[in-house]
Amino acid sequence: MIELDNLKTELLSKESILDEIYNSLEIDKKNNRIIEINHLMEENNFWDDVKKANEISKELKEITDSIDSYNKLKNNYNDIYELINLANAENDKNLFKEIKDHYDYFIRELEDVRISLLLSGEYDKLDAILRLNAGSGGTESCDFCQMLFRMYNKYASNHNFQVSILDYLDGDEAGIKSVSIIIKGLYAYGYLKSEMGVHRLVRLSPFNAQNKRQTSFVSLDVMPDIKDDINIEINDEDLKYDYYRASGAGGQHVNKTSSAVRITHIPTNTVVACQEERSQLLNKNRALQMLKAKLYLIKEKEQTEKLSDIRGVVKENAFGSQIRSYVLQPYKMVKDLRTGEETSNTDAVFDGKIELFINAYLRWIKLGCPDRKVQNND
Repeated sequence: MIELDNLKTELLSKESILDEIYNSLEIDKKNNRIIEINHLMEENNFWDDVKKANEISKELKEITDSIDSYNKLKNNYNDIYELINLANAENDKNLFKEIKDHYDYFIRELEDVRISLLLSGEYDKLDAILRLNAGSGGTESCDFCQMLFRMYNKYASNHNFQVSILDYLDGDEAGIKSVSIIIKGLYAYGYLKSEMGVHRLVRLSPFNAQNKRQTSFVSLDVMPDIKDDINIEINDEDLKYDYYRASGAGGQHVNKTSSAVRITHIPTNTVVACQEERSQLLNKNRALQMLKAKLYLIKEKEQTEKLSDIRGVVKENAFGSQIRSYVLQPYKMVKDLRTGEETSNTDAVFDGKIELFINAYLRWIKLGCPDRKVQNND
């Protein structure tokens, strides 16, 4: 059948990509490392150093997951190839739809693995800390902040990542003024670093009596959760501490004690906050660790443009500085202003399906961030 023959030709063209993935993942090297680790784990004193043992066990899992991802692709490729041959041999046209569904799934998985190979940064494997701040637009921006908060929670759920709220501040009338969350999962930061910047929403405002079209902004700061001890000096006189009652979901202690802590590093205007723990001391220590990690990253980057990439809040949280536009009126469109990636399926985006933007960003970075002339549509 012509359809099956064409599908087989498409499938065979992907074999070179599979070989590329095999070499990039260094499968042979990883298999040898598994043998080494298994020998280490068989030694009687393996668990004497618990920290080292846990690190080796974590390495084994990451290696195994990496090999499994390739093996899954290869097995799917072979299964589809055999199904095509079977359908051709039996001249069974009814099998085409089933085979095509398998093939489409294989292509999606293939692209996901190819994209994951672009995550080679020093901190890409770490958990991600996200801080959303409502900008100009009043209550409308606070509502948009809540929409994005839900979007990233949905994204995390779709990828089996865990989410914890570090800090939460309600809007005066509706929505959220600011919220900090930690998203825990392998390569969470590598994927979500692409979301850093100012996001812009255009829609008919539900908070306006005339139902006028309104533009609002939310800034998103993203940083890796560096938990190791960081050798960076912070002068106490450069810090401003604010203690306040926690707000939002969080348990019985919420709004009853001033356990939440916000720290501002005055020289860099860097702000971190934490209300995750039940005690003020634990929240203070957690916030200080976050601040150290953030200042360490800033210190690493000597050039101004690289500094802005890390902080994500250098640009003004207003019109003209956005990285992405979400337009719900007079038409529906979400467009990334760096890569040019766009979709009219706004509902899917707000349900956390933002992989197309993340993948496009990673490819864009790989190409050296070529300039794009993108028109900002209202």
